[in-house]
Amino acid sequence: MLRSFGAKPFLLPTPVMLVGTYDRDGKPNIMTAAWGGICASQPPAIAVSIRKSRWTYAAITERKAFTVNIPSRKLAAQADFAGMHSGSEMDKFLTLDLTPEPAEHIDAPYVAQCPLVIELALLRSMDLGSHTQFIGEIMDVKIDDGCLTPDGLPDVAAIDPLLFAPLVQQYWSIGSFIAKAFSVGHSAARTAVIS
Repeated sequence: MLRSFGAKPFLLPTPVMLVGTYDRDGKPNIMTAAWGGICASQPPAIAVSIRKSRWTYAAITERKAFTVNIPSRKLAAQADFAGMHSGSEMDKFLTLDLTPEPAEHIDAPYVAQCPLVIELALLRSMDLGSHTQFIGEIMDVKIDDGCLTPDGLPDVAAIDPLLFAPLVQQYWSIGSFIAKAFSVGHSAARTAVIS
């Protein structure tokens, strides 16, 4: 039996994203966000939703660029801290002993310690009530060399992305490989006789 929890912001999994920006004065900042994900293939795009009261909101609005940095499990404490404090109060990179690197294709910093970094140019924004959704076109994806398979593709286990579970407010990591997408489904349907 399914139990109703009502209208809650809940979906599993939600990625933990460190959103990187430069403020008006060029100071690098990160904030933690979990309301977001891929929203288009052509152009490749990611959406992330941020409250207007956040320091990052003004930075994205002014600079028209941001990065999405995916922290590994070992950066859980830093990611949590970055979501609890404002860049208007402190230099979070310095406080958390993280390294800001200038992105190659946009006007925003990325986190050198994150195994996966995505550079985004702002396409549009949409007011959704409590949050504004920023849609960014992916200009580049960077993956740490140590997080690639022998054939040069992303190794999900090596990236070890941090996940957030809303409602229960917990951080999780990815489990084991299950099956190859767009393949395992061939055996799922009942055999139909076509006459």
